[in-house]
Amino acid sequence: MNVRSEGCARRYTSKQMGDACEMLVAANLTLAGVPALKVPDNWPGYDVIAQPTDARGPQRISVKSRTFKPLGNAFVTYDTADEFDWLAVVLLYPNGARRFYLLPRDVADGIASTDGPAAKTREKYWPMSKIEAALKPWADNFALERRA
Repeated sequence: MNVRSEGCARRYTSKQMGDACEMLVAANLTLAGVPALKVPDNWPGYDVIAQPTDARGPQRISVKSRTFKPLGNAFVTYDTADEFDWLAVVLLYPNGARRFYLLPRDVADGIASTDGPAAKTREKYWPMSKIEAALKPWADNFALERRA
């Protein structure tokens, strides 16, 4: 199966890409010493559950994956009504590289843009072109550390 995306053919659907990125986040967390697993599809609010080995309880993680597009009208978004503790952003690059950013929900809420009060959506977002600069302090944070 080939799916056309951003002008090139890929061999997976958007759903398969999302599932794969959720599994990658869970695997990288586990390998960093934070056991994690992907929750069933359509689980409300989050995609991965992780259990840090410190005093924290289970941590709910919402995973957002996108194919990186430096130009155009591309965004990473999340619904403000979703309940999760951490946001994981996975960017897939055409050359096969992957970037992971894991940040606490309160930090994401504080640095993401929000549509005005008249907007029809309840989303927070970053333009794709600004993701790397905005989320750089949270790159590869598989230990789920609160960073400054």
